[in-house]
Amino acid sequence: MTLNPADDRLAARLPQGVLREVTSAYTEEARGLFTGQAGLVAAPRDSGEVAAILRVCAEAQVPIVPRGGGTGLVGGQVMPEGPAPLILSLERMNAIREIYPDENVILAEAGATVQQARDAAAGAGRQFPLSLASQGTAQIGGVLSTNAGGVNVLRYGNARALCLGIEAVLPSGEIMRDLKRLRKDNTGYDLRDLLIGAEGTLGIITAASLVMAPVPAESGVAMLVVESPDAALRLLSIAQARMAGGVSAFELISGVGLDFLQEHFPNLRQPFASRPKWVVLIEVGLPAGLVADEALEGLFMAGSEAGLVSDGVIAQSGQQAAELWNIREDIPHANRAVGAIASHDISLPLSEIAGFIRDAGAMLADRGDMRINCFGHLGDGNLHYNLFPAAGRTRAEYADIRSGLSFAVHEMVLARGGSFSAEHGVGRLKVADLERWGDPVRLAAMRAIKQALDPHGIMNPGAVLSCASR
Repeated sequence: MTLNPADDRLAARLPQGVLREVTSAYTEEARGLFTGQAGLVAAPRDSGEVAAILRVCAEAQVPIVPRGGGTGLVGGQVMPEGPAPLILSLERMNAIREIYPDENVILAEAGATVQQARDAAAGAGRQFPLSLASQGTAQIGGVLSTNAGGVNVLRYGNARALCLGIEAVLPSGEIMRDLKRLRKDNTGYDLRDLLIGAEGTLGIITAASLVMAPVPAESGVAMLVVESPDAALRLLSIAQARMAGGVSAFELISGVGLDFLQEHFPNLRQPFASRPKWVVLIEVGLPAGLVADEALEGLFMAGSEAGLVSDGVIAQSGQQAAELWNIREDIPHANRAVGAIASHDISLPLSEIAGFIRDAGAMLADRGDMRINCFGHLGDGNLHYNLFPAAGRTRAEYADIRSGLSFAVHEMVLARGGSFSAEHGVGRLKVADLERWGDPVRLAAMRAIKQALDPHGIMNPGAVLSCASR
């Protein structure tokens, strides 16, 4: 490892054995939108070493960029500008410390992956219900720092709802030991919730007590053809009324997404001979005494009688259920193969979704010839609204209108009471959007909190809040 003199002096003050070679693995982000930099990479073994690193960096006023699994999509895990930071990787703090099956609680270190937590919970006869495509790589600290969502938010909530307590190191180097297993604890400001979703700008989460849930006795998966997003929403309402909290996931998939899959993943089996305009993927988990397949058949019949559903398949095995889920999970891969003009992670009140999809489509049709792949977590109002070149055209042909397209989409979302960042966070990609559209009083409070906890501005500078705005 070759260090410049400043890095060399800093390295000498760090705990022995924490330094790692600076490689592209620590400076890349998933979509290639940003190229990061690093003066040093440190991989501490415990919260004490994290605290020592933060104290040294605070004294030297060296910026710190926390690094989890690196799966974030808004550039929060890389720092492309400013003085070269110390990358603080949680990769070695990956233990499952304890499991309390009777309490439905699991204690995990920040570097443990979501899949590790899920596997550990399964070994105790429980489930850790956070589920997302990157769960084999995404780390607990990262998903808490971004308040990640995934496919089961409808039933179990996002990462914030699945966390009871945290252990964290504040920018001063002090360790906050708040790793409680309590559902009720009204003892002042909730600093746990402050650090969750802060994207490493207020401190480093080093461990968390997480909520497990019982594994449903009966589960089932179906894919149903609907005519429109409005029909899908009406079907969701019927499903929730019939199953009383048993709907775990309810995903909307457009025909455009199915076309992309057919084009780039022709070996991926799709269940319908002709291409539907829209389909929904629904998963249910029910208590003993109820049969999931019968519940899904009843939903299909109710949807058909109401004119909402025209076709459908119900998985008859775990393998078939996995194949239906593969359709949903491979859509982002197909999107990357096509190459998006612009991608949007948005959320809307459920009653506004159908109108937004209709009006945004009309607005974009007036701005150019393009394809829209709208898909996502319909049950919690989170859509991935992505724009692609028309067949036979390239992304480069849209370069001069790209930013205007995103601005117009976000304006329409906000006019309907929605958000321009649903589950991916702000990172560096959406800092300007937050400054443009964020509530001024809320932004002022955020800046005051940042200044109070991180007066030197060393924690992930440029993420969430611009350095200039502090």
